[in-house]
Amino acid sequence: MAAASLGCRSQENRPIPEPGPNEVLLRMHSVGICGSDVHYWQHGRIGDFVVKDPMVLGHEASGTVVKVGSGVTHLKPGDRVAIEPGVPREMDEFCKTGRYNLSPTIFFCATPPDDGNLCRYYKHHASYCYKLPDNVTFEEGALIEPLSVGIHACKRAGVTLGSKVFVSGSGPIGLVNVIIAKMMGAAAVVVSDLSASRLQKAKEVGADFTIQVKKETPQEVAAKVESVLGCMPEITVECTGVQACIQAGIYATRSGGTLVLVGLGPEMVTVPIVNAAVREVDVRGIFRYCNTWPVAISLLESKRINVKPLVTHRFPLEKALEAFETTKRGEGVKVMLKCDPTDQNP
Repeated sequence: MAAASLGCRSQENRPIPEPGPNEVLLRMHSVGICGSDVHYWQHGRIGDFVVKDPMVLGHEASGTVVKVGSGVTHLKPGDRVAIEPGVPREMDEFCKTGRYNLSPTIFFCATPPDDGNLCRYYKHHASYCYKLPDNVTFEEGALIEPLSVGIHACKRAGVTLGSKVFVSGSGPIGLVNVIIAKMMGAAAVVVSDLSASRLQKAKEVGADFTIQVKKETPQEVAAKVESVLGCMPEITVECTGVQACIQAGIYATRSGGTLVLVGLGPEMVTVPIVNAAVREVDVRGIFRYCNTWPVAISLLESKRINVKPLVTHRFPLEKALEAFETTKRGEGVKVMLKCDPTDQNP
């Protein structure tokens, strides 16, 4: 029996995999397209991660269990699940301290050389498949992956009751940071972007203020942030990776505050690090996420957050190329691929 899968260059048929003792076989339902998928498709690499062999894309995903391995007890065929794409391969010091995302040998969907899950059938470690409540859709399940970036970033940033937050960039990751910052008690969130339509979406998901950047210097952007908030934000979440935006992030953040770098750009960037140092602005990085799926599922089940407006386009798996072209052009927000020909519902 063959199962279609989408790689970096083409669609092909592969055998349906057999789950190991601690794995489950899933019939995939919804897979979101991430900027990283498009980047691998276009450039074949992101930093040190280089595509050397054909690789299946996709890591924002949900599906239905069709078969369970002999050692799996918490899932059964028919269960709807969200997939956490990062699975540690060994119990190293990072796993022991609960920061398994930093394990250097971690398996991660659609990061070379590991295949992703943009296919009809896919097997995954059962412990990293989380049962979805009946009132949470497959698409919401797939959106837990980008949502997790927001949860991890806002936790690392220390967002709390009354925080004033500046989110730089209003793409999907900027938007989930807006949603989570507000959920965690931020009193005011301001978002910047070049695109008016993306800023409108930020307003829809809860941003209090927006700044459309045109030709301002980083210092001018920082001054605008202070002007609309009425003060400098304690927290900046930088989601673009663009050098000028990182610079603006440092200038904008209140002394003693925190700048979290979420967006990834070139390896070397020039930033006013002395400005940050003398004002005790903490600059923190994040790498993906850890321990976020249960939190996200609780938020979605309780309807405390609404991520449905993020999905703007849907394509069947057969039209994957069209879906990738749509994402590449920057249209809409989140493009969702529907992998089950018998069920194209959200």
